[in-house]
Amino acid sequence: MKKVKLKINEKVIEAVEGKLLLEVAKENGVRIPHLCYEPRLKPYGSCRLCLVEIKGERKLQPACATPVKNGMEVITDSITLYEIRRTIIDLLLSTHPEDCLTCEACGRCTLQDLAYEYGLRKTSYQGEKPHTPLEDHNPLIFREREKCVLCGRCVRICSEVQGVDAYTFAGRGFQTIIATAFDEPLSLKNCEFCGQCVSTCPTGALVSRLEMGKARSWESKGVMTTCPYCGCGCQIVLKVKDNQVVGVESDYETHNRGNLCAKGRFGWEFVNHPDRLKTPLIKKKGKFVKASWDEALALVAEKLKFTKEKFGSESIAFIASAKCTNEENYLLQKLARVVFGTNNIDHCARL
Repeated sequence: MKKVKLKINEKVIEAVEGKLLLEVAKENGVRIPHLCYEPRLKPYGSCRLCLVEIKGERKLQPACATPVKNGMEVITDSITLYEIRRTIIDLLLSTHPEDCLTCEACGRCTLQDLAYEYGLRKTSYQGEKPHTPLEDHNPLIFREREKCVLCGRCVRICSEVQGVDAYTFAGRGFQTIIATAFDEPLSLKNCEFCGQCVSTCPTGALVSRLEMGKARSWESKGVMTTCPYCGCGCQIVLKVKDNQVVGVESDYETHNRGNLCAKGRFGWEFVNHPDRLKTPLIKKKGKFVKASWDEALALVAEKLKFTKEKFGSESIAFIASAKCTNEENYLLQKLARVVFGTNNIDHCARL
């Protein structure tokens, strides 16, 4: 790939030609504020917070939609840019609810962080605020449209990544909202419940209903692990508070790039269930009792050996699991065919 040299804030930087300026700046430790940009999505350039000055350009350019080129000289922070960004944030706050103390996104809200960074305690613009109540009793996704900043990230991720198009822009001007077709509630008719929209929302407009009231963002710690639901091996971050899982998210830097399915994002409550099995159980005198793994595996081996000797190999069947990797399922079929001499093996590739 062709390399180019450019200057960002007088610092000479080498980058791949055509890469987005915002990404190049971030890789080199230069922060440019933004709301509508998301690494999983195509350039959009709607929020205008990432405007920068480029030598020779008559107008300010959005860093999230401007590819770098050789000899480019960029200024990302100036008095002009500061005032423009502060005004944009001020305008966004003018139609935004002032309930940060009770908002589920408090502490992880990009708009809140930007208001703090630019010293905006309250908006300078007083006037009508949109009132768009939503009757949506979805068990997984909670929508609060009055907190939406119209960045379009939920619309775009649903279309570009999932290919579902559950969301769209509706209305015009001040009345613009993010809605579903005919403004119907989210259901299996128009949504896959993957929660991708929740993962990309920069405010509290879309949150996981399962996580509501469980913990504030600063009260939980993230524990990286692998999703147990299939063999894809998606990396997830468990939000843990007081030794209890209170939510799930995913990191952009993993191989699944922050993307999760409905099971991976919302199917975590079993971890805390009181009936969850945590140790092997063996039936003794008609009742299940706890046993060690060595004891349980020894019993299984003994029973399989007895069954083969008494009834033959064809009396035994193996069922593989979709929760295992391809390598683990390969080993199971090898065990069935080579060790026990049976082709009675099936695979449940669904959950």
